[in-house]
Amino acid sequence: MAIIGTRGYPSFYGGFETAVRKIAPFLADSGWDVTVYGRPGTTRTDSPGIDPRVVSTITRGLESKALSTLSFGLTASLDAAKNRPDAALVMNVANGYWLPLLRARGIPTVVNVDGIEWERAKWGRAARAVFRGGAVITAKSASTLVYDSDEIAKRWVDRYHRTGDVIAYGGEPVEELPLEPGLRHREYVLMVARFVPENSVGEFFEAARVVAEKYDVVLVGSAGYGGALDAEAQKLADYSPRVHWLGHVADDARLFSLWQHAGAYFHGHSVGGTNPALVQAMACGAPTVARETVYNREVLGEAGVFTAVDPGQIANAVMRLMADPVLQQSLSLLAKRRAAEYYTWQSICGKYERSLLAAIARKEGRSL
Repeated sequence: MAIIGTRGYPSFYGGFETAVRKIAPFLADSGWDVTVYGRPGTTRTDSPGIDPRVVSTITRGLESKALSTLSFGLTASLDAAKNRPDAALVMNVANGYWLPLLRARGIPTVVNVDGIEWERAKWGRAARAVFRGGAVITAKSASTLVYDSDEIAKRWVDRYHRTGDVIAYGGEPVEELPLEPGLRHREYVLMVARFVPENSVGEFFEAARVVAEKYDVVLVGSAGYGGALDAEAQKLADYSPRVHWLGHVADDARLFSLWQHAGAYFHGHSVGGTNPALVQAMACGAPTVARETVYNREVLGEAGVFTAVDPGQIANAVMRLMADPVLQQSLSLLAKRRAAEYYTWQSICGKYERSLLAAIARKEGRSL
């Protein structure tokens, strides 16, 4: 089978790439021949734990914010169409444009639609139109749709009248990890996010000026292509010795440690369904302050504090949590318990395999 639409295997860029690092070896364990399509320079072949059974195939494309997904998706789909795998797992509705190529070759497709991409503020009008068009073709052409939350499933059923499989993301439980040098357990505030407006990054930066008067603030992430929010993060770090901007952190152990020891983790994501970073933060036991959205409520349940996207309210919510060790401990335990019950990679990968097998069975006119 083929996996199309990520930066490759193994890659540490985002949620899709994390999922592929788990799904591909799981399928190989189950006897699948797995090929993951990727982009030049985005995989780490020296990564510890790389599974040699997973074939990494690099195709060509245009590396730019606007065209990379479409161009690399096209070349990967053309190669897969030529090789005719038993099934293809396709990530992101922008790759919906190429599903007819796979369908014409008789390849069943399981498509993770991601979030509602055309609502993301980082995209301009043309890009949003591209995502809407990709969603229409995905709804018509995919064998199976995968939604990462119940709320995303509802929106697709309402808009495109397509049901599908709800499969979230997983998190890894972690042992006790060493503290990041210079920080103290439960005495710093953490934000982990791509620096885009819909992740409430600008609002948190304003709140951080207040929070940093009393607590250390750790910022993990960047825009990826530079820009105003990266410049603002640097200004914050220059403004206060309590603000630490680490940029993108690809080392899982380091990132998990930051979540595990944080006194408050701010999760400001507003668009999309189940967020992979939030699930992993829960598995690490991070006491969480989250932006009030239906998606974050669905994932956290009672294991979080919720706030409006307002710098003053964010600062107040974070400061209250930092001043309450009992609440910190309670939220940490609730988060780990919820992650273990609903968001383990073993269960998530099993659901993906069942979706792939069902898509193949439908093509062959049989039932599982």
